[in-house]
Amino acid sequence: MCKGLSSLPASCLERAKGMRVKLSHLAETHHRHKQSSRAQDGKAFQDLEALLNNKSALQAFHEFLLSEFSDENLRFWLACEDYSVSPSKTKACSIYERFINPDAPQEVNLDAETRDHLLSVGDSVCRDTFQQAQRRIYSLMARDSFPRFLRSPHCMEAIKAF
Repeated sequence: MCKGLSSLPASCLERAKGMRVKLSHLAETHHRHKQSSRAQDGKAFQDLEALLNNKSALQAFHEFLLSEFSDENLRFWLACEDYSVSPSKTKACSIYERFINPDAPQEVNLDAETRDHLLSVGDSVCRDTFQQAQRRIYSLMARDSFPRFLRSPHCMEAIKAF
């Protein structure tokens, strides 16, 4: 029959107590590490610039925008990035036709001054042609769609997969 813990020598009881404290400490450390790790994963989504530089986060953001029927700003920003890396008249025309012109199929929400400036550039396009407009759209995404994304199920799913 079991005599209970009181019948164990004092040294065994002390070792058992010490092990319990160590195990408790290990469990607590593991829990803190797990929470910290999740927070680190989520940080990729707490800053729009970091999100735009992370392929899987960018994909999740794009899917979110598609679900809201508002992916034109992101598409414009990406087209401007591509243009700044390798500018060409063909790419500039494509950006004008797709995002800038008043009847553009994916017209972005630019202030009148920026839009008028872009429309007045005409054929004299250069590497920096869309820079101001791209900054304005980035700012718009950072203030509007990005905070909504952070609260969305799309973001939560992306963090789990991250």
